[in-house]
Amino acid sequence: MNILLAPDKFKGTLGASRVCELIGAGIREVLPDVKITACPIADGGDGFAEVLARQLGGQWLECRAQDAMGRDLLARYALCGDTAVMEMSQASGIRLLEHGSLDPWRASTYGTGQMMRHAIEHSGVGRIIMGIGGSATNDAGCGMAAALGVVFLDKHGESLEPTPASLSQCARIDTSKRIALPEILVACDVDNPLLGERGAVRVYGPQKGAKETDLDGLEQMLAHVVDLTGDKDLASIAGAGAAGGLGFGLLSFCKARLVPGFELVADEIGLMEKIQASDLVVTGEGKYDLQTLAGKGPAGVAAMARWADKPVVLMAGLIEDGTPVDLFDGVYSVHEDHRSLEETIRHGEELLIAKAAEMAAHMASND
Repeated sequence: MNILLAPDKFKGTLGASRVCELIGAGIREVLPDVKITACPIADGGDGFAEVLARQLGGQWLECRAQDAMGRDLLARYALCGDTAVMEMSQASGIRLLEHGSLDPWRASTYGTGQMMRHAIEHSGVGRIIMGIGGSATNDAGCGMAAALGVVFLDKHGESLEPTPASLSQCARIDTSKRIALPEILVACDVDNPLLGERGAVRVYGPQKGAKETDLDGLEQMLAHVVDLTGDKDLASIAGAGAAGGLGFGLLSFCKARLVPGFELVADEIGLMEKIQASDLVVTGEGKYDLQTLAGKGPAGVAAMARWADKPVVLMAGLIEDGTPVDLFDGVYSVHEDHRSLEETIRHGEELLIAKAAEMAAHMASND
């Protein structure tokens, strides 16, 4: 029997590769002779680059960049042949900042552009694949564009710092000095447009430090950037609002292509071929809820397994009550009501092994 393990990360606790190791250990406690193939997945958020680099045999490189608040750091990306695989969160991520230092008016994606420029000028890549989850920014990708040579000018022709605090004063955008760019594919794990009630500001601004009194001003700033670019149609594309509008910035300034993160990863790692070669597929994530059904990794794996006529099992840290599970032939939750969630997280590794062993025992008894 060939079992394919294709889980996403258990966010905040376990990376996808570690989830594969633990599920595999639990299965082998009961079925020591089965063949297990580990194929961790991602959808564009944290861990995206690690998953692709592992599957594609990438080499990690470091470069100097700035975090969202302009402080120097070392960011890393993976070089996989002539492709650079990176996460914007390596430079512009919210996880790099303390909660008290969040400032959506000053935060910039400049460091993300520095990573891109390093990959182009120092590594000579022919393609960039970027995951854009986990940002601390709301600048429509203008900081990123500035690092690539785009200049933002006020009405006097003076250059502006490309932060939301200054962009409302921008009168013209000069793209003539932007460096030549390779093909850029953007892995996006949300489908929000740039503007409106489902846009970058209204949905994600508060978690990046925006107060209620900031929202109208930030929305107007983004709309002003759209007007200056002339790319109104791009602002309504699903994913344009991702990462505080970095999705839009990559579309407008870099002619990038936005792709659902799971679909991009699945294509790059040949997931369908691995599913077709398996007898059982096991997928999972930390929390299985309605968001999963809106294009997250486990739902994508289940759909592919159904198409290939392969049984598929879900192994989740927590299954939210009321979430449909009919995509799967079996569902297993590590968390159980007799424990607190804190206890489940604290003992997560051993509990995941035990739950995988329970799944394997069910399989053995049904043979």
